[in-house]
Amino acid sequence: MTIEARANPADMGPVADSYEDKGLKKGALGLLSSTVIGVASTAPAYSLAATLGFVVITIGPQAPIVTILAFVPMLLTSFAYRELNRADPDCGTTFTWGTRAFGPKTGWMGGWAIVAADVLVMASLAQVAGQYVFLLFGADGIGHNPASGWVLLVGILWIAAMTYICYLGIEISANFQKALLGIELTMLTVFSVVALVKVGSGHAPAGHLTPSLSWFNPFDIAGPQSFIVGLALMLFIYWGWDTTVSVNEETADSRRTPGKAAVLSTLVLLVTYVLVVMSSESYAGLGSKGIGLGNPDNQSDVLSVMGHSIFGTSGIGSFMYHLLLLMVLSSAAASTQTTILPTARTTLSMSVYKAIPKAFAKIHRRHLTPTVSTIVMGGISIILYIIMNSISGGNLIPDAVSAIGVMIAFYYGLTGFSCAWYYRNDLTTSARNLWMRGILPVLGGLMLFFILGWSLYFYWQPVNSYTTWSMPFPPHWDIGGVFLIDFTSLAIGIIAMFVYSSLRPPFFRGEVLTRSTPTLVPEDIGIEVGLFGLEPDGVETPVGVTLEGRMQALDDAAGPAEPGSAPDTPVDTDK
Repeated sequence: MTIEARANPADMGPVADSYEDKGLKKGALGLLSSTVIGVASTAPAYSLAATLGFVVITIGPQAPIVTILAFVPMLLTSFAYRELNRADPDCGTTFTWGTRAFGPKTGWMGGWAIVAADVLVMASLAQVAGQYVFLLFGADGIGHNPASGWVLLVGILWIAAMTYICYLGIEISANFQKALLGIELTMLTVFSVVALVKVGSGHAPAGHLTPSLSWFNPFDIAGPQSFIVGLALMLFIYWGWDTTVSVNEETADSRRTPGKAAVLSTLVLLVTYVLVVMSSESYAGLGSKGIGLGNPDNQSDVLSVMGHSIFGTSGIGSFMYHLLLLMVLSSAAASTQTTILPTARTTLSMSVYKAIPKAFAKIHRRHLTPTVSTIVMGGISIILYIIMNSISGGNLIPDAVSAIGVMIAFYYGLTGFSCAWYYRNDLTTSARNLWMRGILPVLGGLMLFFILGWSLYFYWQPVNSYTTWSMPFPPHWDIGGVFLIDFTSLAIGIIAMFVYSSLRPPFFRGEVLTRSTPTLVPEDIGIEVGLFGLEPDGVETPVGVTLEGRMQALDDAAGPAEPGSAPDTPVDTDK
């Protein structure tokens, strides 16, 4: 990784003593709401239903220990998020932190990875939501056909509805998440407890297993490749808790609450996942027939398959089964919404700092939410969902889910490295700083980058993807669909970065966002805050200036544009 020269003040505290405002709603979220959004973003029920079967087939009975070990890089990365958020509580997260630590190009690619991962997963989430709507109402023929036109239609409407909720405002989003997550965690707990009680009382089906300590012994795993495959799959299951930091500017006590919520979210996920994985493995067993987790017919959805056996098929059992379906549906709904939230705020931050067009910084005056960023995220997601659903019978969608792991590993790992480099002059001041700002984040970053490199190698092989592309020209390689999606996504990002840098070079020359640039967030004083204080490069902005005026001040500070460069399009604020 190339490290570009940055300003390096000795003070390793907050970037600036005065805060500026992007226009988002201040203090809308507390610790509970932030934690709810973080946990809901991972979609625990959806992630387990779609991934647990693959994990068990790959690893065997040691799935519980892999669940725990996969938590380690997530926890280490959450420390990096917490420490960086204390110094720079900006909704751009990895984009902003990577830019301050390593320079504009590295930070820009970090922001692109966030956007790419979120857009890619939307197709899968919409498809699951569309299927479960029909399963919930007994239309099994449609619900079990992911490529159905009716499923596609409901999925499109689903994305549109979630986009509108995010457009209305973060407080509505948080309250909606509390209701959805309450259903989800309650049902996962009931599901797990009933399964374990049936195993203990001798009422589990044939092929069930008695919980054993050997399930928590990593040395019993078949080999290193199986272990790494399991870690990569679990990386997707844990992904999403960083949304707590993406909405930091709308959180009360924005320097501390988001970091606490990030760590708390990962702990809640660890407990939930270990309980569900252990109970499912114990009740269903690892067999390749019936409800066994090793049955290839059940790999894409193990929870609904186990539901009838655990709860029964009549009376209260039927009610609980349909509640289980509602749980997975609500999980997909929650994750759809909380996928839109961080993406819109990442592009908002990138726009404010002149890294992408100014239109993405447009804020609704009444709802105080990023309008263009939110709508564009929803629109692009719908378009990609339609395209993916029409290619290879929809098999491109599960390949896209697998491809997300590379994006996750990149921007999580980059955050870990950014933390250590940002605080490099502060690491020797105390043992706490050395471990929490240096060693642990770097260790997490190394783990994630190793998984990234291995995943690219693994998914290059066509046998490991649902789709394959054969090169029509020499050397006529057959390339796995997962690798191709990752390569294409990164290539588009690199091309877009260089194209925009030629049109609007100040950000990419390091003239807009540097280590000394004030953080553009509101003060936590409970009242509206005007845009005021010391501007970058000594530019003073009067009290009450608009966001557009603030962005113009950044332009003026950066100096005149290059000859032939395109100016930003003027933006009107919504009423």
